[in-house]
Amino acid sequence: MARAWAAEFLGTLMLVCTVVGSGIMADALSDDVAVSLLGNTIATGAILYVLILILGPISGAHFNPAVSLVMALRGGLAWRDLGPYVAMQVVGAILGSLVAHGMFGLDLLQFSERARSGGAQWFAEAVATFGLVLVIFGGLRARADAVPMLVGLYITAAYWFTASTSFANPAVTIGRAFSNTFAGIDPAHVGGFIAAQLVGAVLAMGLAGWLFRQD
Repeated sequence: MARAWAAEFLGTLMLVCTVVGSGIMADALSDDVAVSLLGNTIATGAILYVLILILGPISGAHFNPAVSLVMALRGGLAWRDLGPYVAMQVVGAILGSLVAHGMFGLDLLQFSERARSGGAQWFAEAVATFGLVLVIFGGLRARADAVPMLVGLYITAAYWFTASTSFANPAVTIGRAFSNTFAGIDPAHVGGFIAAQLVGAVLAMGLAGWLFRQD
């Protein structure tokens, strides 16, 4: 399992590094928030496709504690491996922010002051994570080799149709709390996001078990 844990660590690190780094770059190049978000979106969707494609055969390419949890609940991940998966994802996510800061000459260790809270934002995170998990299970049922593309495209869309810009990932949420940049989230608001994400993931797992059941 060492290679699987390494894949989860590296994949989550590169994902958050891309999210934060592209946010810094986009914010520096444009004063238009919509243009900055578009740049952030394209980079995130693209890196998800790449990372899931190359690391999926090693670890399943979860890069997301909510996904690892539902996989464990469905029997796709051994319970003994859930803790190490989540630990690698969270550590990778935090280091991903630090790597992005280093590339742009910023202070490595930061704490975000960007407010992201409230009922609408929490509901958006539940919806975003619900959709992500449903897409994953639907893709595995219909055409497993298309999952990297499906997840990349879904997150690209969800950046724009959710009020929260679709974090949909507890590890990424924690990692982004360590970046006081365009992509950041105030650490005090992380708990609400993670709770909503887990609720959305479990609800999607329940629906997927019925909707995509092989009779």
